[in-house]
Amino acid sequence: MHFHHIPAMPTETVEYLNCRPGKTYVDCTLGESGHALRIFEKIQPNGVLIGIDQDLDAINHAHRIFGTRPATVHIVHANFVQLPDILSQLEIAAVDGILVDLGLSLHQIEASGRGFSFRNDETLDMRMNSSSKLTASDIVNHESETSLTKIFKDYGEERWSRRIARKIIVERGKNRIRTSGRLAAIVISAVPQDARRRQKIHPATRVFMALRIAVNRELEHLETFLGFVADYLNPGGRLCVLAFHSLEDRIVKRRFQTLAKGCTCPPNFPRCVCRTKPLARVLTRKVVRPMSKEIENNPMARSTRLRALEKI
Repeated sequence: MHFHHIPAMPTETVEYLNCRPGKTYVDCTLGESGHALRIFEKIQPNGVLIGIDQDLDAINHAHRIFGTRPATVHIVHANFVQLPDILSQLEIAAVDGILVDLGLSLHQIEASGRGFSFRNDETLDMRMNSSSKLTASDIVNHESETSLTKIFKDYGEERWSRRIARKIIVERGKNRIRTSGRLAAIVISAVPQDARRRQKIHPATRVFMALRIAVNRELEHLETFLGFVADYLNPGGRLCVLAFHSLEDRIVKRRFQTLAKGCTCPPNFPRCVCRTKPLARVLTRKVVRPMSKEIENNPMARSTRLRALEKI
């Protein structure tokens, strides 16, 4: 299986992770191993790399990439919310850096055959972990109009969510919606023509993103992960998150602020009584975006948002 993917913001990511020889780092979303390879090179000699991904294609690719590497590389097929169990099994209490790249890989979009993209007419699947039960087809063909509207609105911030949901209900009553191509055509037909002309993106972009998020429970897993991840960083250890849309980035930003603030007392309290101390300091005062040259060479990186923090 051929993989060709350029990782987003690789130089900035490695710098913010502060990769050092002999230390232990986790790439929680291996993808096509672009970031993982750069981290591995920076932490030699004797550095430990733990690579995690829920997509078995990514795991198999990583085994090929790191097949001749030393035993200090651990490749694990799992979701990053399972990080505590993974570290426990490896008898590692905490690590020096953790990376989470929340984007889709080029392989998933162009060659996985799972219907992530509206550009290809593929089975409407969208599971990152193919052993999971729920598919995009299940959602589209069985959820109510109200539920579909909420998914498209909450996860895709889709203006025409109700119209699209209503159209899906009508069309699935004729024949089950089985492919990404048919779903894209239904979405296009539901969006008013004037609105389609004004849009800079394909009319189905937000619906496909919303379905992918729902199928893989992406925001739920991100919230869970951010709730415990600081406990698994050594003092001075760093967390770097690459987000690709506002919903993800908002969750990351707020959690980083909470970890850096510490105190949970109401704003009107004259002094702190909770005695909660800050756990980390935010390294990215403002979100870091890719340089124009990178976007020119790698258009997929244009929506990347990088945030990083360091545990105190």
